[in-house]
Amino acid sequence: MLKTDNIRLRKVEPKDLPFLYRWENDTQAWTSGDTHNPLSQKDLRDYLTSSTGDIYKDGQLRLIMETTDPEPYILGCIDLYDFNPHHGKAAVGIYVDDTVRKKGVGKVALELLEDYSFGFLHLQMLYAFIASSNEASHRLFLSRGWQHTATLPCWLGRESAGLWQKMSPAG
Repeated sequence: MLKTDNIRLRKVEPKDLPFLYRWENDTQAWTSGDTHNPLSQKDLRDYLTSSTGDIYKDGQLRLIMETTDPEPYILGCIDLYDFNPHHGKAAVGIYVDDTVRKKGVGKVALELLEDYSFGFLHLQMLYAFIASSNEASHRLFLSRGWQHTATLPCWLGRESAGLWQKMSPAG
């Protein structure tokens, strides 16, 4: 399993719908990504129904971050998307619930995802686009050894975004 003593990553389940609905409709997060309109619960149910959870079939993988407590508490989600096994790369997206931000949750989840991506999927590179104004994400990715490799002007509307990447430790 993808876990530490305190946090685990798991496949999305139907019981996660209320959390996904709240996160996907967080308009403050829209400025950092490609979402530009609200999603309905039906949209999200359809996603849950159509997703196989197999990154090779879906081209993406969304994982829920939760505590390992006997009564797990959901902390956020982390995604691999634009998965390209031929070139050994995938993009990363992360959303930490506002109730647990600045508590190290994102750092642990990102480390687990890196271990899975490089160790199990044998990817050569992970990358992320981060809004220039998203200082918390810049600090998170920097803390995990990612490199800021480019600034993309007007990537997110009028805001620039940084392209961050991390190469596999295996080379």
